[in-house]
Amino acid sequence: MSLIHALENALRQPKGRTALVAYLTGGWPERAGFAELLRGVADVADAVEIGVPFSDPMADGPTIQRTSQEALAQGVTLIWILDTLAEMHPKPAAPVLLMGYLNPFLAFGVEALAERAKDCGVSGFIVPDLPLDEADAFRAIIEPHGLGLVQLVTPVTTADRRTALCAAARGFVYAVTVTGITGGDVGIPDGLAEALGAIRSEASVPVMAGFGIRRPEQVDALMNHADGVIVGSALLDCIRAGDDPAVFLRSLTSVGVEESS
Repeated sequence: MSLIHALENALRQPKGRTALVAYLTGGWPERAGFAELLRGVADVADAVEIGVPFSDPMADGPTIQRTSQEALAQGVTLIWILDTLAEMHPKPAAPVLLMGYLNPFLAFGVEALAERAKDCGVSGFIVPDLPLDEADAFRAIIEPHGLGLVQLVTPVTTADRRTALCAAARGFVYAVTVTGITGGDVGIPDGLAEALGAIRSEASVPVMAGFGIRRPEQVDALMNHADGVIVGSALLDCIRAGDDPAVFLRSLTSVGVEESS
């Protein structure tokens, strides 16, 4: 089974709950403890996105921008993240994706990146600034290595483009719940259920709702409309506050209910 299909299967686990993708900024809050943090989060979440720190994260809100800058100040790079993943034994229990902007990936070299990512156990990529119309070359390089490119569908995506994005998505469709940047807390917007339903009707991979997911009631409200949720800024806020990220993640869904019952 390819790495990207393993990710799809992980998000379809029949556990009677909403699947959970957790986001961590690579190397943050400290490089020395990142592998341990990643391992702990991967023990709870169904998949983990590792954000590659970037100087101009245009889709991200203040929380991720700040963690990205702090990681860069510590010397965290794409190479460092890949080296850390390669050295982890045992590997994270959940599939891992790299989420980053296109420039660092191009600077590394996409063919070399695909080979190294596969060797490190990375399942795929999320690249917010890579438009569908320009992604063919990237996909053509990574897919033979068993990796995939997640596609983002936003509230302003047209119906025709949504159809094309759902067809191209691998791993999951990232359904952006609000127009804007990450990290807000706007509740569940009117019309979101219908929008998610339209995406699910066209997607052959799981549909994961992200941006602004912070509270259990939000997850509950989305449970019947999406296959899962993506939690980023709220998790980073939890870590910065010194709270236990595993406890926080379990509070959002019924993760761990089977084990503790």
